Amino acid sequence: MSGQQYLNTITENATRLGMRLQESFSEHTRDLAITRGASAAYMDNLDDRSKNIRKQLDSNSDREKLDAMKKLIALISKGRNVSEYFAQVVKNVASQNLEIRKLVYIYLLRYAEQEPDLALLSINTFQKDLTDSNPLIRAMALRVLSGIRVPMIGNIVVLAIKKCAADVSPYVRKTAALAIPRCIELDSGNLPSLIQIITSMLKERSPLAIGSVAVAFEAVCPTRLDLLHQQYRRLCRMLVEVDEWGQVDLMNLLLRYARTMLPRPVGDELDPDVKLLLTSVEPILMSSNPAAIMAAAKVIYYAGPPPYLQKLPLPLLKLLRKSREIERVVLVYLLIIVPKAPELFSPYYSRFLSRTDDTREVKRDKIRLLLRILTLENYGAILREFIDYSDDVDDLVVSDSIHAIGRCASAIPESTQQCLAALIGMIQSGNDSVTSPAVMVLKTLVQTQLSSAAPGVTSSPQSPISIIARLARKVDDITNVQARACIIWLVGQYAASDEPSPGPEGIAEWAPDVLRKAAKTFGQEATFVKLQVITLAAKLLVLSPNDRTLGLLSQYIFSLARYDTNYDVRDRAKMLSSLLAGVSPSLFGGAEEERGGVILRREQVRLVLFDGKSGVIEDEPGYIDDEKTLLGSLTVVLGKTMQMDSLLPDWMEKGVEPSLRDSEDDKVVVPVPTAISSSSVGPKSKTITSPVVLTPVPGSRPDSRQESKGTSAHDLDSFYADAVSSEEDEESEDEDEESEGNDDGNEGSDRDEQDQSGSNEDTEDDDDEDDEDEGSRGEAQGANSAISR
Repeated sequence: MSGQQYLNTITENATRLGMRLQESFSEHTRDLAITRGASAAYMDNLDDRSKNIRKQLDSNSDREKLDAMKKLIALISKGRNVSEYFAQVVKNVASQNLEIRKLVYIYLLRYAEQEPDLALLSINTFQKDLTDSNPLIRAMALRVLSGIRVPMIGNIVVLAIKKCAADVSPYVRKTAALAIPRCIELDSGNLPSLIQIITSMLKERSPLAIGSVAVAFEAVCPTRLDLLHQQYRRLCRMLVEVDEWGQVDLMNLLLRYARTMLPRPVGDELDPDVKLLLTSVEPILMSSNPAAIMAAAKVIYYAGPPPYLQKLPLPLLKLLRKSREIERVVLVYLLIIVPKAPELFSPYYSRFLSRTDDTREVKRDKIRLLLRILTLENYGAILREFIDYSDDVDDLVVSDSIHAIGRCASAIPESTQQCLAALIGMIQSGNDSVTSPAVMVLKTLVQTQLSSAAPGVTSSPQSPISIIARLARKVDDITNVQARACIIWLVGQYAASDEPSPGPEGIAEWAPDVLRKAAKTFGQEATFVKLQVITLAAKLLVLSPNDRTLGLLSQYIFSLARYDTNYDVRDRAKMLSSLLAGVSPSLFGGAEEERGGVILRREQVRLVLFDGKSGVIEDEPGYIDDEKTLLGSLTVVLGKTMQMDSLLPDWMEKGVEPSLRDSEDDKVVVPVPTAISSSSVGPKSKTITSPVVLTPVPGSRPDSRQESKGTSAHDLDSFYADAVSSEEDEESEDEDEESEGNDDGNEGSDRDEQDQSGSNEDTEDDDDEDDEDEGSRGEAQGANSAISR
């Protein structure tokens, strides 16, 4: 029995030891597990881990608290509601561990609005942290304090912002500026106090904080541009030093000020303050931040005269290679900028060619951009690109490219024949998505040519009438509704012909056959096509009212249309039949006698049906062509009107008084002298002082070299021989000096006498020393020439 108890005791002790070893091992390898699993470790099995979070938050170990806070943040990132731990988290708001405090601040920002009473418990801690020696702690405390959306602490937040606005750390001042918009959202009654804080912060000298001050200004008092009068020039000068995102906000603010307070540029004449803004913005075009470059381009576009636009092409073209998202925005910018100076961008047309992997919007924008930089020099290459784009898989891109071919023919008359040949080839392709826009564009080109063609031009194979005839013969192969309706309209509009033909008199030979084919398929046609068929029948009947076959075809079509299911078709048939009552009485079987009203003659009906219908209707301008559309707005990119877009004020004719912008920073600073020279004081300042020349003292080394001044080396061996002999002479002179150094007392008295007498012989010694210097220079030049030989 005792042996069994002994074994049980050993087993129990071994179990306890194993548990302690396991706990100790887990405790010491916790950091390694965190490093190995990174942040993803907290995303796995959170349901199991969340059971002990409350116990870990109440623990005395910082490691346990940090682990619990990481679990909570991971749960928040997954959309879980962890507000039940708010009370335990608030207790750790004053933790000495910086990592724990950061996570606590993040948690409080998330759930302080749901638990306002418990959040108020931590206000005193935040106010205490505002006086911490660490600027990071002060900034974090203010950020959390302004982020707690509890209206009753509005005055406390204002006081905290006012205190941090005068902090010695620019990072804390930046946080104070960013807290102002959140404070005004919390309580708008604090607006006067916040405007005073912004007014004082506009004098900010730190480039780190001034960008945030601009953000606060735009959010709180965007119309109080008078506060910027004395700060405008200083802000322009420090624009280059501001951080990249701060530059964007500051440039937008300065642009609004310039358009509101400065006079409009007239020609090349610029106000000095406008020129200062443009000069300060120009270096930002070389920034590495795309947003800063585009903001600088916006300032130059809206504030600078036309000559300043030549600074924009290269910086904007550089951004096209950054990324797909940036390319999309830059292309929209270029669509607005290019019309003002297309000659600046036309040499770079190859940068705007579409790639296969471009998105639909990018391809369409590039097509529009290529049209705007079209010139006589590059139209051939661009036209080939448009023809190639017609094979794209996207129908919208195909339609845009085909319409661009028509625009190319209108803009460059020399390219008309190439465009017509390309469009005719597209019509014969049999692809519905290609044929329909090609017919529409061809119709526009034909109308344009016929309205401006001289007599006799219509007989060539590429003439408009020949093209219409070719389209009329291929009407059966075209199934697109708009394309068929377009061809039928062209046939009716230009069917009149004075040439003899086997068909009805006064009508081209291909026109009646189109009406015959349309009558056979009238019941299966779309409504849009039926309307054009009825109009074609009326036009042909007016051109040849005595042809019996044509009259029977027209009567058949009008009978079908009179009983059609669509009321538009029925109304069109009734209107045209009434119009033709005086042209062909047999069309209605003698019922015209019962009709009342005015009966028009044939010439009058022809005037109604034909004249005034051949004009080309220009496409409506898009949202990019609207003058109210601004660079940098979401409307430009999305193509929809956005309420959040700001409006750019118009220029003032004269502007405000320039003296309002004068400040102490504009005064010329006189440089403080760092040294005073006696040569520039008194009457001697007018004379030129001679340079100080160091002369050799008797018994020095240069003296020994002067003894050999008369000899000069003619080759390298003699030069080295002279150098050895001079070294031996120097050694002997050094020994003589050591022997002479023992008689210091006697030499001291002799030197005093020599000093008294030497003052009278200075001028003579100077002349001798100059001669000796010239001799030594000559000797050195001789030695150098010997070495070079």
